[in-house]
Amino acid sequence: MNYLGFTLRNNLFVAPMAGVTDRPFRQLCKRLGAGLAVSEMVTSNSLLYGSVKTQRRANHEGEVEPIVVQIAGADPRMMAEAARYNVDRGAQIIDINMGCPAKKVCNVFAGSALMQDLKLAAAILEAVVKAVPETPVTLKMRTGWNRQNKNAPELARIAEDLGIRALAIHGRTRADQYMGEAEYDTIARVKSLVSIPVIANGDIDTPEKAKYVLEYTGADAVMIGRAAQGRPWIFREIEHYLATGKHLPPPSRAEIRAILLEHLEELYAFYGEETGVKIARKHIGWYSKGLPGGAAFRREMNQLECAAAQRELIDRFFTELPAFEERVA
Repeated sequence: MNYLGFTLRNNLFVAPMAGVTDRPFRQLCKRLGAGLAVSEMVTSNSLLYGSVKTQRRANHEGEVEPIVVQIAGADPRMMAEAARYNVDRGAQIIDINMGCPAKKVCNVFAGSALMQDLKLAAAILEAVVKAVPETPVTLKMRTGWNRQNKNAPELARIAEDLGIRALAIHGRTRADQYMGEAEYDTIARVKSLVSIPVIANGDIDTPEKAKYVLEYTGADAVMIGRAAQGRPWIFREIEHYLATGKHLPPPSRAEIRAILLEHLEELYAFYGEETGVKIARKHIGWYSKGLPGGAAFRREMNQLECAAAQRELIDRFFTELPAFEERVA
């Protein structure tokens, strides 16, 4: 896929997820079939640029291009400064967050709260585009603030007019959070109204669903978030299905173990052992979901305090795991 001047492996994108899409996770998903991965959102508050968390999120050392950084905030000037800050540190595409439904984000009028105020949203889009004229700027949003106010089509037209180069749309409103099912009619409408690329997001968790959403909406790409947690190989499964109409065999017990251990080593190296061990727990939980004995394994894992103990328990769990043909949903 040709996307904003970059040649991508395919049109399968990793959605930005706070606390999940760090550099180790993005790299792993790209290795396992994703064409592009967006960073977890970076604050536009310059007072936090020196924090360990923000510096980690701005760390793209060795990352496969293109490097996409998502910024969040509600002040046009600060968002413009955040765009310049991240471009100076290697970002090749800047993504603006108007899709996050979290209360702590919306309470400061950032994220999807901006869909309530299209004048402010437009001011932010214009400021960021002007701040980094040589860098493509994209927008992530929802279908609207609530079901009575699905204004994604209006915001999409404003964004295109102001120089936004692509749109990613989650098929829920902010009020929906992650409840119910995503709807794709609004995404299809946006696609019919703009000439820039549109990426469909929301509830894409199987190869068949990816194919359906691409065909139903006419979107140029799909973006996958929660379905990749503990299942980063979903990208190669979808890639293969879209190309051949056939399913890849599920990963073997040995391959899941190898991918998990590789992921953990990257986490330990990136965060340091103490923090890496803590962050690893949620990923280990996702990888073991649906596997026989997974609940007891997770309980024991959550008590461990060092990398060596995590590795040892993973080896024991996968060695004792009964043979299986496919993961349980």
